[in-house]
Amino acid sequence: MRLGITMFATDLTMPPHELAREAEERGFASLYIPEHTHIPVARTTAPPTGDATLAPEYARTLDPFVALAAAAVVTERITLGTGILLPAQREPIVTAKAVATLDRLAGGRVALGVGYGWNAEEGADHGVPWKRRRAVVREHVLAMRELWTRDEASFKGEFVSFEASWSWPKPAGRVPVLLGGAPGPTLFAHIAEYGDGWLPIGGAGIREALPDLRRACAEAGRDMVPVVPFGTVPSAEKLDHYASAGVEEVVLRVPAGGRDAVLPVLDEYARAYL
Repeated sequence: MRLGITMFATDLTMPPHELAREAEERGFASLYIPEHTHIPVARTTAPPTGDATLAPEYARTLDPFVALAAAAVVTERITLGTGILLPAQREPIVTAKAVATLDRLAGGRVALGVGYGWNAEEGADHGVPWKRRRAVVREHVLAMRELWTRDEASFKGEFVSFEASWSWPKPAGRVPVLLGGAPGPTLFAHIAEYGDGWLPIGGAGIREALPDLRRACAEAGRDMVPVVPFGTVPSAEKLDHYASAGVEEVVLRVPAGGRDAVLPVLDEYARAYL
C-alpha cells in the first residue's frame, strides 16, 4: 500500500516544498495540500469540522499551484496533489493552463483532488450559484479535460462556453481527478461519469460504500475507480482494514505546524508504516 501525506499548508507552517522533499526522502508516495481563496469574516456557514469557530488556518492557505510548483523543483518522484481544490470558484480556462503547466514541469506527477465546497460565503464572492455548485464543478472539470486533451478544444455548457481554441502546454500525461465528498448516489454518479477516483475525507465507512461505487461505475460502463482515504490518522489496524478492502493508497495527516511539529510525526509514520 502506498502512503501519502497531507498538511493544511499556510504561511505559518513548514513550507510545502520542504515537506515534499522530506516526505520523498522517507519513501512517501504523495503530498496533497488544500485550497481556500479567502474566508469572509461575516459567515453563517458552520465550520465543516463541527467546531464552534473556524480554525484560523482556513484563512491562511497558500495558493496550491504555486506551492506545488516549488515542490516540483526539489523532488523527482512524489505525486503532487491538491486536497482539495475548489473548481467551482476557479475560471476553468486559466486553471486548465496552470494545471497543465505544473504537470509538464513536474514530469507528469500532478493529481487533482477536487471538492464542491462547504463555505457558502466564500463561494458567493466568486459568483457561485450555491445550490448548483455540483453542476458547476462538473462542467469546469469537463471543460479543463477538453483543453488538456484536444488540439482544438471547445465546450458548450450552462456555466462554461468557448469556441474551438488552442491551448498549450498539454499535461505530460492524464491528470487524475479524484472527487472528495461523503458517499451517496450523486457523488458516485459524478465519479463514474468524469472522475478518476474517490477521495473520502477521513475514510470512515468506505467498506460499506464500495458496492454502491462499484455499481455506479459498472452502470457507466467502466471499471471500478481507486479509493484513496484522505487525511487519515493512521494505526496498523486501520491500514490493514483499508488494505483488506482493496485500497492501494492512503493519505495520512500531519499537523499544520513548523518543522519541529511536523518532522517527528513524519518520522513516526515512516518507522511504523513504511
